[in-house]
Amino acid sequence: MSLFNIFDVAGSALNAQTLRLNTTSSNLANANSASSSTDQLYKARQPVFATMMSNEFDNGNGSVGVQVLGIVEKQEPGRAEYNPGHPLANDEGYVYMPNVNVIEEMANMISASRSYQTNVEVMNTAKQMLMRTLSLGQ
Repeated sequence: MSLFNIFDVAGSALNAQTLRLNTTSSNLANANSASSSTDQLYKARQPVFATMMSNEFDNGNGSVGVQVLGIVEKQEPGRAEYNPGHPLANDEGYVYMPNVNVIEEMANMISASRSYQTNVEVMNTAKQMLMRTLSLGQ
């Protein structure tokens, strides 16, 4: 494995954590969006990641990293709140709220930002190692 593969791994992880941060911020932005029916209700979304490792990796031609498989919606039902004065209340006086757990989303955001920061530090360290290796011949 060459030292340059570190940039591929860390770069794919940076892309994955960026997607995770964007998904989390979308969930937080819609945490209080009310609806008059469960059909139009916002559902929390989560990205799904997998390890990407090519079979040709042993020959030095493969790639490794993080692969984004997609974004899935949480299957938990939204919550119904009785608020007959709300403009979106249905005939029975209920307003439906999304299944977004704000505390869980904030923990996801902290975790994603720390992972992002760690991968930036990995790339900087690899860059410093390459620069020091190049300066050995001087």
